[in-house]
Amino acid sequence: MTDPIDLSERLRPRILPRPRDAALHARAQREGLTELQARILAGRLAGFEGELAPLVSPSLRYLEHPERLADGRRAAERIAQAVVDGEHIGILTDYDVDGITSHVVIRRTLVELFGVPEARLHSLIGHRIHDGYGISLPLVERTLALSPRPSLVITADCGSSDEPRIARLRASGIEVVVSDHHALPVEGPPPSAYATVNPTRDDCGYPDPTIAGCMVAWLLMSLARQVLIEWGVSPTSTPKLSPWLSYVALGTVADCVSLGGSAANRAVVSHGLTLINRMDAACWRAMAERLGTDSVPFDAETLAFQMGPRINARSRLDDPYAALHFMLAADDATASRHLETLDQDNQSRKAIEAEMTEEARALAMTALTADEPAIVVFLESGHPGVQGIVASRLVQAFGRPTLVLTPAAAPGMLTGSGRSIEGLHLRDALQRTFEQAPEALPRFGGHRGAAGVGVPVDQLGAFRRAFLQAVNEQLGDIELFPRVFTDGELLPHQLSLATLDELEVLGPYGREFDAPLFGGEFRVEALRPVGADGSHLMLELSAGPTVTRAIWFRALTPGELPAFGVGDRLRCAYRLNRNRWRGRESLQLMVEHAEPL
Repeated sequence: MTDPIDLSERLRPRILPRPRDAALHARAQREGLTELQARILAGRLAGFEGELAPLVSPSLRYLEHPERLADGRRAAERIAQAVVDGEHIGILTDYDVDGITSHVVIRRTLVELFGVPEARLHSLIGHRIHDGYGISLPLVERTLALSPRPSLVITADCGSSDEPRIARLRASGIEVVVSDHHALPVEGPPPSAYATVNPTRDDCGYPDPTIAGCMVAWLLMSLARQVLIEWGVSPTSTPKLSPWLSYVALGTVADCVSLGGSAANRAVVSHGLTLINRMDAACWRAMAERLGTDSVPFDAETLAFQMGPRINARSRLDDPYAALHFMLAADDATASRHLETLDQDNQSRKAIEAEMTEEARALAMTALTADEPAIVVFLESGHPGVQGIVASRLVQAFGRPTLVLTPAAAPGMLTGSGRSIEGLHLRDALQRTFEQAPEALPRFGGHRGAAGVGVPVDQLGAFRRAFLQAVNEQLGDIELFPRVFTDGELLPHQLSLATLDELEVLGPYGREFDAPLFGGEFRVEALRPVGADGSHLMLELSAGPTVTRAIWFRALTPGELPAFGVGDRLRCAYRLNRNRWRGRESLQLMVEHAEPL
């Protein structure tokens, strides 16, 4: 039994310096970056030996041609043939932001660029709770019940692990073109698919396997455009798909794919944000109105923490089509009406999330006391739509990979979502789990940082044991605790908007290219709890002669008093933030963690 004091110490977040690649730090400065910019790169791109320009100055010229995608030409020609022959086409995508934005890219391309009538298109998006992920059996039955029935189904952000359902569609005369980015099963692409376009294929020549599902869909539809021009069906003046990169930017950021060494992901997010901030589409204008004029221009953080959660909330709690209608809205009134629905769902999601997180944290104590390398919790009354968010909260709190399971729609089954830590490839760990106990994990999918599982109720114990063993094999004897990595300290004169400008040059920030986080010691000049439940702290912090306003979200349990007061000194991990208010800008520190000295 672990001593309570030992457990408390093990769970204490530790502010640590982020490891830096000294050679990259020096090279970046030689190539013209400031010391601070070089420091940021060196802390995120360890071992990177390629050109820095594609990462520091993202550009679409660094995108590779879609012809390099295995099965890309075959898939594009099948789509083009369906357009020429007037076939009915099904668009089948996942229900999250990546899936919804993929859906928009495919649908708008077919209708607006290829001239396919709306009446010949069928939107097929599964219900998270009733249908499950991917090409689920209920979604197959719904497809087969359509009249007229589509002869071609194009998937996006799903399908790579759905061979039995694809075989069912094929047997019924429906050909399936899979476009996806999730890791393929060990046996390879689904053999019943007409084509499988997935950059993670072993035989794929596309150089970047980290692109999101919406980017795969964008590349595939771009190639279909090229095929139609080659066949003489579409004129060479047919517009390119560049405007749709606004949707690709949103899906890429929200799906948490790598923004580190990926020139493609950095390019599409950077260019997509430029398009979004033109506010040409009703969905962007409605969101800007909702967030207030001070929210513009949008940045990657806006997509990750404002737009993404609202779109995801709908599919987490209810039917996902409102999110699709919001993204496709032709006018501001329609977009605002659908956004109101998404916003209400997001508020409900927050309440459910808070309740589930509290229960999950209590259940996690068993694993933490036993010093297990991962957390697996089953919430008997939990909502399946919030599993991933709760798992993320536990990873952040306890520094361990986490799986959160809840009852599935199918009797006798559990469904779960997992989130990982640096150093553990979650999809690989699940593959190893399956190899050890295949009956305990009949369905799983995902990638390095996130994954989903299906587990029989009566196999939960066997699954847990096999998963913990798989995690242990990868992590070895590494000590697990919450880590807060910082990019070092800033001098008092660097606490300025000019420093923030210097850092924003390196954007966009996101997964595997975290926003800069700094460490430092400050004196508390003022503080007061804020927020509806008093759980946030508004602070004034001084470093030398510089006094800066700061906010620490979720610093307190409601009703709790701070462990420090005015005049005390704190060691803080913080981000620089541009606070906009009535057209004026000021620097604000966003405290991630703080502890009294």
